[in-house]
Amino acid sequence: MKERRGSNNAKNSRETGRHSSGPRETVPVIMAREMVLFPHMVMPMDVPRGEVSELVEHVTSQDRMVVLVTPAPGGESGAFHPVGTLGLILRRVETQEGSVRILLQGVQRVQVLEILPPDPYPQAVVVRFQDEAPEAEIEIEALVKNVRAVFAQLLALSPQLPRDLGAMAANLEQPGMLADMIASHLEIAPERKQAILEAVQVKDRLRQILDTISHEVEVLELGDRIQSQVKGRMDKSQRDYYLREQIKAIRQELGETDDDRAFLTELGRKIEAKNLPAEALEEAKREHDRLKRMSPSSAEFMVAHTYVEWLLDLPWHESTEDNLDLATAQQILEEDHCGLEMVKKRILEFLAVRKLKGDQKGPILCFIGPPGTGKTSMGRSIARALGRHFYRFSLGGMRDEAEIRGHRRTYVGAMPGRIIQALKRVRSNNPVLMLDEIDKLGQDFRGDPSSALLEVLDPEQNDSFVDHYLNVKFDLSRVLFITTANQRDTIPAPLYDRMEVIELPGYTEEEKVAIAEAHLIPRQIRENGLTRETIRFQRRGIARMIANYTRESGLRNLERRIAAVCRQVAYEVAAGKSERVTVSPDNVVKYLGPPKIFPEAKQRTIVPGVATGLAWTPTGGEILFVEASQMPGHSKLLLTGKLGEVMRESAQTALSFLRSRTRKMHLEDEFFERHDLHIHVPAGAIPKDGPSAGLTILVALTSLLVGRPVRGDVAMTGEVTLRGMILPVGGIKEKVLAAKRAGIRNIILPKQNNYDLMLLSETIREGLEFHLVSRADQAIGMCLAEDKPAEAGRPPAKARIEF
Repeated sequence: MKERRGSNNAKNSRETGRHSSGPRETVPVIMAREMVLFPHMVMPMDVPRGEVSELVEHVTSQDRMVVLVTPAPGGESGAFHPVGTLGLILRRVETQEGSVRILLQGVQRVQVLEILPPDPYPQAVVVRFQDEAPEAEIEIEALVKNVRAVFAQLLALSPQLPRDLGAMAANLEQPGMLADMIASHLEIAPERKQAILEAVQVKDRLRQILDTISHEVEVLELGDRIQSQVKGRMDKSQRDYYLREQIKAIRQELGETDDDRAFLTELGRKIEAKNLPAEALEEAKREHDRLKRMSPSSAEFMVAHTYVEWLLDLPWHESTEDNLDLATAQQILEEDHCGLEMVKKRILEFLAVRKLKGDQKGPILCFIGPPGTGKTSMGRSIARALGRHFYRFSLGGMRDEAEIRGHRRTYVGAMPGRIIQALKRVRSNNPVLMLDEIDKLGQDFRGDPSSALLEVLDPEQNDSFVDHYLNVKFDLSRVLFITTANQRDTIPAPLYDRMEVIELPGYTEEEKVAIAEAHLIPRQIRENGLTRETIRFQRRGIARMIANYTRESGLRNLERRIAAVCRQVAYEVAAGKSERVTVSPDNVVKYLGPPKIFPEAKQRTIVPGVATGLAWTPTGGEILFVEASQMPGHSKLLLTGKLGEVMRESAQTALSFLRSRTRKMHLEDEFFERHDLHIHVPAGAIPKDGPSAGLTILVALTSLLVGRPVRGDVAMTGEVTLRGMILPVGGIKEKVLAAKRAGIRNIILPKQNNYDLMLLSETIREGLEFHLVSRADQAIGMCLAEDKPAEAGRPPAKARIEF
């Protein structure tokens, strides 16, 4: 390979030797691809880390001279051009990327005779070309004038070249230096620059540079002509369209194909094939026409394209066929849920109306109940019974109106609202959409989502729903909307008025056992890697878990306890300690620890002044205890337990009622003036409010004042007036279930709540005795236990209290 390079060098020497003179020199060499350095010109160069950077470091510490040589393209390995440039390293800087940047100034053309092997750096044997002053020839003078004139035209046409190059070209006296300066600033191929570098004779160099800049001027003038032709056919205000036409004309000149045109043509065919409504079709065609006038690289192009794609992806006419077989629907509801008979009955009524009427419009159902009572799963069962797609999203914490109506396309990153997104996902215009946690909607400076839902959840309006992003009408009347909530008080009133409320109060113990056997236990066995051969739950064991470890309306805590048992059994099986486990009432404590819940009503009411009440909470019914105490003082009433304003007023009302009956309770006339009373409701960290605790407070105060304890098997609820009337309250079913879970068998209710009592199923009423009262003296007579001996300092209580 070395001998072959020598033969190439000998040939190059014969061709250029008559222009070179002087002794041979050995100079470090840099092989630079795509770069040509001209004498007297300055050029930056990045040198990567390695052998070349070490060469630069060595040269910088010596005489700073180096030869820049360009490899011959398409030739043998190691072949190079015979003419290079001797350069001076003016500056050397290390960059942050790890490379070295040098500033080279061309000194003189050299003939490269040979490149020696690295020792330690590659060097070249060169002979300098002598730049002799050319004789004054008319041809050279004419060439110089033509070069300066054509270069001036090039500067006028090309915005990339600095304008001060014209003055530099006019002031350069040496024709060879003029050609080198122009060649170094032109954006031409490196092979063309190398040819100019190898033109040692000034006359040849001027001819080559004149041909080069003349070609560049012709190209720029052709571009101007194309620009003028396009501009004549266009309105000057349509700049984007003008640029697009200019690109099109250039592509026609070059003979290139336009893939973007094919893409837009295909998009147009999709628009025609999609059976869009008239308004949506008009909007899609308008955006498609805009796309034709825009550049694909512009941001607005992607915005318009995304919008058209949304219009094409929405199910304008695609729907699923409803399954209106009532027997099948009832079977599916029974399979998926135990209990909830009223809810199932209402769903079957809805399907029956749909079957007879054939109208797609229907009420908006709202499931209200404590967590874990099956609201979401009921929605899935309805979708399965109807044969529709199901989609759920949560409204909890939503504060931006755009989440419902979408963002306008003028905003960056605009998207349709959650309703339209759901329809695109399910690809059907009649799915079952469940809007979860509608009672937890918020509002702030970004708008009120509940107001945006007014149109969505109104069957008379949602057939022309307009999303801000789409800006066209979409029919939502075929969608079956189901909402869920834990409490109705926080649902905005206009929104609540548009919905039909179905309450899911909770499950009885028998229903919980059945659901656990049918759904919860099989799921936890499967998720914990067990089988029915390795673990078995006895019904009494499940009942023990419900009674002593969970006190809730739903099923979530029960499933957590079942999961805890399954995990421990999985450990025993995996460790080889047991092969089969039966969960019975006797070994529940082994897996779940000591019982967390005890029947405490009897223990807490053995002393006078304590009564058991029933309360409603968003998570279901609860029992609460009201404690009353007296002390010497000055007729003050102390209320503690984080009571709300309404509950404080109920306590004041109960006390006023008792003070008006001091003698009937056989108390001294000045008893209340000489004593302070303190009413406390335990669980002081939990806020409590509402009028339904009035009867419980009255009974607790009466028990304290007459010295007779309240019966431990009695719980009560009701609002008390100053005249001793008992007014009706709400949440009867939840309160009754709470009393049953707590082991209470006698429940005192307002007489006007008799209708609510009739709605309770026989399963819930079983084992309970209900006492309906309309006056306070009736309730007090039922609640107080038998007389007890008088306490120290208190007269004996009468056997009967007459109010």
